[in-house]
Amino acid sequence: MVAHVGTVAFLGLEARSVDVQVQISAGPVTFVTVGLPDKAVKESRERVAAALHAIGLSLPPRRVVVNLSPADLPKEGSHYDLPIALGLLSAMGVIPQDALDEYVAVGELGLVGAIQTVPGVLLAALHAGAQELGLICPAAQGPEAAWAGEVNVLAAPDLLALINHLKGQIILPPPQRAEAEAQRAGPDFASIKGQETPKRVAEIAAAGGHNLLMSGPPGSGKSLIAAALAGILPDLTPAEALEVSMVASIAGELEGGKLKRTRPFRSPHHSASMAALVGGGAKARPGEVSLAHLGVLFLDELPEYQRGVLDSLRQPLETGQVQVARAAAHVTYPARVQLIAAMNPCRCGHLADPGLACARAPRCAADYQSKLSGPLLDRIDLHVEVPALSAADLTLPPPAESSAQVAARVAAARARQTARYVGTATRMNAEADGENLTAHSTPDAEGQRLLTQAADTLRLSARGYARVLRVSRTIADLAGSDGVARIHVAEALSYRRRPPVN
Repeated sequence: MVAHVGTVAFLGLEARSVDVQVQISAGPVTFVTVGLPDKAVKESRERVAAALHAIGLSLPPRRVVVNLSPADLPKEGSHYDLPIALGLLSAMGVIPQDALDEYVAVGELGLVGAIQTVPGVLLAALHAGAQELGLICPAAQGPEAAWAGEVNVLAAPDLLALINHLKGQIILPPPQRAEAEAQRAGPDFASIKGQETPKRVAEIAAAGGHNLLMSGPPGSGKSLIAAALAGILPDLTPAEALEVSMVASIAGELEGGKLKRTRPFRSPHHSASMAALVGGGAKARPGEVSLAHLGVLFLDELPEYQRGVLDSLRQPLETGQVQVARAAAHVTYPARVQLIAAMNPCRCGHLADPGLACARAPRCAADYQSKLSGPLLDRIDLHVEVPALSAADLTLPPPAESSAQVAARVAAARARQTARYVGTATRMNAEADGENLTAHSTPDAEGQRLLTQAADTLRLSARGYARVLRVSRTIADLAGSDGVARIHVAEALSYRRRPPVN
């Protein structure tokens, strides 16, 4: 007899069906797992044996073969423990096979029979729902799986309770959806003294989802502005919350099964590797750019990152996804992020102050900024200088305008964009392209004349030209204007990158 238990293999944010086949036959006493298992899957033999021993059972003294079908699909992770154990119990006659036919099972087994948490339960639940099946998962992740909709979720604390439920001796209660995570509290715009232009640019970036680069001396407030920008972004829509939560689930960062409500804000250290930033590694995992999907990726001290690591962001910033190619498989992760970067003008940071600048100024500015490639900088819509605060700025009372007031304007601009792009894949102005960009962002005659002159003077690339149009459209949305006028184009052009002064 061959027992069958359904489970899943994860390829990026895609869950593939896997049939766990368990056969007990005559022959030498052995336990063989086939079907391209990794080290964690091979070690499941010991965890399964210990879990069975904890409930008073033991492995049969016969030949046990576990086949993970399809055999050409790599199997990684400890979530195969539970389906292997259930298949073994079915082959031993402890659990009827028909009780398992209606479920997909994921979970790691502890040595005392407890069913422990694993990454990707939300994806497994969505996959099970698409196949019109139920899901067996750890009890701690039942609230997470419940977000998948009308899926029969069986959340068991341990193997013994699961066996008794499947045999009809007890009934495990269905899990309840976890509450969405609490709102994230960040710095208020009212706490930022001075810096009116950078705050205006941050508002534009938040309203349209544009990439932003801030340059200024140490202590001028760049990191504070970036953190405050995250607080004025609108909450995720239900569809966006599910997207973000799926990435967090596969990365094992969905705490307590709470669905994400606020947009992610990721701030990796400048020593991060390429695999850590864009994803990949020996076992492909989502990187920081995917964990920041539909949110903010903040890179402080931008030139301190390795050049190759920064250039790896070109594709995600342009396409909104990361494609990780490996010999065994190709996986794709979403990466529609808003890049917020900060940097000093030079290594010493005091280029504009002759009294504090190093002896190599101003040449050190060109050397320092040359670490950033032109194609990467061309993908950043907004460039703004953040000057050092004067003594007068520090002693003045704080601004009266709070983050709540700025967030209201940003929400109104986002609402205009949602209504404009309804029925399309475009969410906001930063994603507008093709016909959407031409139809809604083309300026009037005066604005077009100015843009043409600027494109020739500044030698804008086709990408730079399109990004100026997108920023102009966002500025018009903040002003409540239906069309793009010359004043909107002029302000957008003022935030374009300029080469360093030698």
